[in-house]
Amino acid sequence: MFRLHDAELTHSNGFVALRDIALAAEAGEQLAIVGPSGAGKTTLLRLISTALRPTRGRIDLLGGDPWALSAAELRRLRARIAVAHQAPPLPPRQRVVTAVLAGRLGQWPWWKGMASLLYPADITGARAALLRLELGERLFDRCDRLSGGQLQRVGIARVLYQQAQLVLADEPVSALDPALALQTVQVMCGDAAARGATLVASLHAVDLARSCFPRIVGMRDGRIVFDLPVAAVDDALLSELYATEGGGLPLLAGEPAGMSLPARAAGLPPRGTCWR
Repeated sequence: MFRLHDAELTHSNGFVALRDIALAAEAGEQLAIVGPSGAGKTTLLRLISTALRPTRGRIDLLGGDPWALSAAELRRLRARIAVAHQAPPLPPRQRVVTAVLAGRLGQWPWWKGMASLLYPADITGARAALLRLELGERLFDRCDRLSGGQLQRVGIARVLYQQAQLVLADEPVSALDPALALQTVQVMCGDAAARGATLVASLHAVDLARSCFPRIVGMRDGRIVFDLPVAAVDDALLSELYATEGGGLPLLAGEPAGMSLPARAAGLPPRGTCWR
């Protein structure tokens, strides 16, 4: 599905955001990326999505080198990748149904996308995606009438509707309460598993990552520190990863404890089970 070969990203001001990144995921894999603020998690997802080009090394993506493609070929490649943003780029005056249907603009002919602005092309499909996230009643609301958490779920509904081969999620549930965050990640994991799609999610809460993903990648200072099965990722390893934060491990419920709560105490399923 994708493979990064010793990729590095240096910004125009000389700051090295990513160093020596070697990471791969096959079709159907699900993995979570965790790490302190500024670790490079968002930059890594942008690199995989082709929003950024590595300054050194290379990436193989969906069968080839994306940067060897023509502009038209690159657009078609990007239509096979879905991105769930922490702050979805939704126009405030846009209707929710239109925002969800935008997930397939890269797959539709231009005239269908234009026509859908006047009358939504697939109201049933948009409603089905929203119902999975308990937002079916907001189908025709404007986006500026929604809360931050509802906007995040609309962005995820657009990803569900897109049905992409590769799904990248950047802090997709940061504005949701613990129960809703867990439920939403479960929906994303279940959808990817059912379709055989690859899911890569950057998550703030380490307990959510360990409960829902079979593979965990830890990042710090632009480097991958570990890439392990969830069973091998214990509190000691995570405490070392977050040592510079000084406030303990970031948890779904926001507790400042130095060690994460057991999954059952936090209301989460056992490690790595909600993806099955």
